[in-house]
Amino acid sequence: MNAPQLTIRGIRATAIQVPMTYTLGTSAQAIREAPLLLVDLETEEGITGHAYQFCYTPKATGAIAIFLDDALSAIKGARVDPDEVWRVLSRRYLLIGIQGIVRMAAAMIDVACWDAAAKAAGVPLVTYLGAAPRPIPAYNSCGLGLMAPQAVADEAEKLLAGGFRAVKLRLGYATVEEDLAATRAVRNRVADSVMIMTDFNQALSADEALRRGRALDDEGVYWIEEPVRHDDFAGCANLAREIATPVQIGENFSQVYDMEKALAAGACDFVMPDLERIGGVTGWLRAAALAHEAGMEMSSHLYPEVSVHLLAVTPTAHWLEYVDWANAFLQEPLRIVDGCAVPGDRPGNGLEWDTALVKRYSVQ
Repeated sequence: MNAPQLTIRGIRATAIQVPMTYTLGTSAQAIREAPLLLVDLETEEGITGHAYQFCYTPKATGAIAIFLDDALSAIKGARVDPDEVWRVLSRRYLLIGIQGIVRMAAAMIDVACWDAAAKAAGVPLVTYLGAAPRPIPAYNSCGLGLMAPQAVADEAEKLLAGGFRAVKLRLGYATVEEDLAATRAVRNRVADSVMIMTDFNQALSADEALRRGRALDDEGVYWIEEPVRHDDFAGCANLAREIATPVQIGENFSQVYDMEKALAAGACDFVMPDLERIGGVTGWLRAAALAHEAGMEMSSHLYPEVSVHLLAVTPTAHWLEYVDWANAFLQEPLRIVDGCAVPGDRPGNGLEWDTALVKRYSVQ
């Protein structure tokens, strides 16, 4: 879609920390506040593109900001052309590699570039990418951490209250019996039509994943996510062959190259790239094409406000993972209607900061 040309003038990063409505309790750690970095890509024409990064730890915000400054020195004065900007940054960081903190910075610049371009065209991002806005089925991933069965079941009811028809349940308790107890508590509390996605967050060895996967086969769960180390594609492939429940991986795909390896290995039944790790909007579009070629359904990981636009242009779109962390500082939070995420009609990707709230949650 044609749009006025924009020129990159600057990049501003703001670190904030927002309280989570529900504790994100995984097999690795419990997170009660979301450390986020808000990115503003400013143009000479007065249009600003937005993106945000979930940093997992507050210490990462400063490191990412340093690379944002360094990246700006390579692209300041350049056109807002996401493909060209990604090419320039890939060349700049060739030796260190587009990984980790470097990739976080590059991906958020990419997201902000696409946002600015869509704003310049005066259309939502989904329209700019050539598709029509549409509701995307969503599951609530805000809570359901490792708790006692009764508490998990109580939280499941709360997470369905907004019209959701699917929830994410974290597993990886000390024993398989505890995993089964939590799963059964939720399954017995919610309607049979409610989908229960389970996530081990890489907690298991290959042998233990096989044992627990077989135990879960009769429990009515929709998928088993990241049961083993994220890059153990051989272990995932063996699990996918041996159990009946579908295996879901992908949030740790580092650009589309890891996804290519996983598909070649037969490591999963579904994929769910992360907007940041896959390489922003540019990386997502490449991943969507790869999933389409493989005939594999593709979901999102985090960043629901942008993902709702991207899933609408994904031929094998599956589920949107919903978290409400950005609601604390957005002018217009993502809407959920009848269990589906609904993209807004404002130009861009829908991320517009509420400056007063950003100031409230900002940190050094």
